[in-house]
Formats: sequence, structure tokens, C-alpha cells
Amino acid sequence: MSIQFNQAKYGIVQRARKRARVDSVQWPIENVANSCNDWLDFIVQAGIGLDKEFQFDDINHLRLPEGTTPLVSGQSDYSFLVDEQSNPIVTLTGISLIDANGIETPLNLVNRDEAEYNISTFGKTSGTPMRYDKIADNIVRLDYKPAAADVSKYSLKYYFQRTGSYFTDADTTKTPGVSPLLHKGFWVNAAYDIADTLGLANLSSISRERDLEIQKVKNYFSIRNQDNAKPVMTMKKILFI
Repeated sequence: MSIQFNQAKYGIVQRARKRARVDSVQWPIENVANSCNDWLDFIVQAGIGLDKEFQFDDINHLRLPEGTTPLVSGQSDYSFLVDEQSNPIVTLTGISLIDANGIETPLNLVNRDEAEYNISTFGKTSGTPMRYDKIADNIVRLDYKPAAADVSKYSLKYYFQRTGSYFTDADTTKTPGVSPLLHKGFWVNAAYDIADTLGLANLSSISRERDLEIQKVKNYFSIRNQDNAKPVMTMKKILFI
């Protein structure tokens, strides 16, 4: 069931406080927002790390996880630290050249073990880029430094995965930008932080509940790609009358 951040009786804030048995004086709303953001980071990490078939993204983001940047003549290294809304980019998933008509030419990720790869010359000479090396999670090196003709003809298009859309204490109707099946974990984790910080007697029971939510997240991303699963042949009995 989808759940809003701050909704009378039923929101994440209200459920977390009720589960921990505290009020707004004992646990201000900004503390709940911090707990929700910690839990969102955990889900994003699981989504990126465990699910290799889909490109996980928080649906609260206003734009798709892609962007463009100009090529710079003579420059082979490019970093992509934040998206257009200043959300931190966690990792890159693809790089392309794109021309003025929007036609893309995907660049191939280099394999450093291949015989023709030479780290001492890669990205050191001029030419039209065809491959790239991933220097870090959000930094790439093109195999050639773009020439002036390439800069006028192409831009660089990049695809990425990023952090979630975080909560603030001013949010009310905002819901977590992940599957509703994972929404319970937000208020359970907030209740756990309350009980752990204040040393409440109900910490053990909330901790067990939180462990179940952790496992639920891992299970969700481990089995999410069922539409890409290989078909399994099964035997059926046929009754003859």
C-alpha cells in the first residue's frame, strides 16, 4: 500500500511515532525525514547492486536518468557528478555520441584485458571517439580526444543511475518513489531509529520487524526480473476419458 510522508494517522511520520510510542516533542519530524532518507539510500543501493536487468530509478525524479554535455576539443576525460536537478550520480550505464538530428551512436565500453588496449596511449591522440574507459563510477575517458570537426558535429549523451528523491521536513503528501511493496520499511526504519536512539524497551521487537523489511528489499530486487527469466519446460498430466 502506498503511504504518504506526513498524513494524519496514516503517514510515515505518524506510524513511526505510534510504533515507537513517542510524540512529536520526543522525536521531531526532521528526524523522521533523516531516517527515511537513510532507508531510501539502502533501497537505491540494493536496486543498483542486486538487479542487473533493470535500471533502477526513483519515480519521484522529474526527468529521466539521462543527459547531454558538449564535447570539448582535445579533451578525453569527462565527469558526471550530478544530474540536471543536482541529484548525485552514482554510476554511469552508457555513453553515446549524438548528432544535431538526435541520432545516437553508442560507444563501446573498453575491456582492459583485450590485447589492443594500451593504457599509455588510450585517450591521448585526436580522433572521433568510438569507445570509452570507465575511470570511476561517474568518470569516463574516451579513446580519442575529439577533434574540432567532432565538437561541431556531436554532443556526448550519458545514461546513469542516481540517488533517490529525498524527503524534507516540509513534505506532506510525498510518497516514496519506489514500489509500494517496500513502503512499510520507511516507517519501520524510522521507528527503529527512535527506539535505538532513545533506548526504548520496544527496540528488540522493532529490530526484528526491521530485519524482515531488509530481507524484503533484497528479495524484491533479486526476483524482479521475472519477465526476463528463461522459460522452464514443465510436464503436465493429460487425462484421457
